[in-house]
Amino acid sequence: MAIKLRKSYRFAFRSSLFITIALSIGVWAFLYYERFLEAHWPWFLLFILLTFLVSFLILQIRVEKFIYGRIKQIYDDVSLLESTSFTSGPITTDMKTLTEEIEKFAQDKKIEIDTLKIREEYRKEFLGNVSHELKTPLFTVQGYIHTLLDGAMEDKKVRKKYLQRAAKGVERLIYIIKDLDLITKLEIGELHLEPEDFDIIELIQNVFELLEMKASKKRISLVFDMDYPDPVYVHADKDKIQQVLTNLLVNSIKYGQLDGTTEVSVENLIKNKVIVRVTDNGEGIEEEHLTRLFERFYRVDKSGSRQEGGSGLGLAIVKHIIEAHNEKIYVESVVDVGSEFSFTLEKALASPKA
Repeated sequence: MAIKLRKSYRFAFRSSLFITIALSIGVWAFLYYERFLEAHWPWFLLFILLTFLVSFLILQIRVEKFIYGRIKQIYDDVSLLESTSFTSGPITTDMKTLTEEIEKFAQDKKIEIDTLKIREEYRKEFLGNVSHELKTPLFTVQGYIHTLLDGAMEDKKVRKKYLQRAAKGVERLIYIIKDLDLITKLEIGELHLEPEDFDIIELIQNVFELLEMKASKKRISLVFDMDYPDPVYVHADKDKIQQVLTNLLVNSIKYGQLDGTTEVSVENLIKNKVIVRVTDNGEGIEEEHLTRLFERFYRVDKSGSRQEGGSGLGLAIVKHIIEAHNEKIYVESVVDVGSEFSFTLEKALASPKA
């Protein structure tokens, strides 16, 4: 603290000392010349002390106001500092400290600007992805309707076929909009969870059965890593966790190899946590994409993956649901070997009564 004060007031101290010495020499010379020094030396010492104190106070107050006023005006003009950056306390007159503070401020602003640039790139990419996802089914529906209006409506077979295809396009639009609505609610905290105790093993088996036909089309087996004779109870929103499992398993089927396998395991992590792993032997994901997998509409394959359908929001929804439970989700992947998505859940405090 002493070092900080000495640095803060060094300029005023030194300047006051110089002023006091200069004035003291002049007064001493006058008193000595007039032969008053011996009789008035106590007043001379008092004069030295008062000169130093008055000079110090005037210099310190003026310099502080000068620095405070000038620096604050600059910051106010460019609107770069928050009001809390300046307080009613004294501003240091130590130039080294002031320079360090300004350099730190400049570095923080540079980081902020770089972050905004990255966000702007993400925003542009997101808008482009939204546009692509929406315009494809819209143009499809528009094409079929215009064809019907141009005369194909008279042919009953063509009319039925085109209306069915247009209906599929509308269903895809509704699917995308529902997912967008869900993820928006998750992000702003409007979607409230309804946690309950349930058997995660039973829930996984139900999801297996729901996706059995989709998996069979690619000859992919949905299996557990081992037999689970006893239930494993967790505390979470059952419907939302079912959606998480469904999205992860649909992805593993979508990008899995023919005659492949998707394996699910449930392991004790710590005393009050379990970890659910979804592992496949599919095409895998390159490391450069792993950090962005959970972004809305982000796709590893910008062209081919769109043929697989989906809203492009599945993994983003998974991430937000898991984070809404205050849990973690992880991903590991090796190209041509496979991928593993895992997430944690809280164990139920006690097994529900049958």
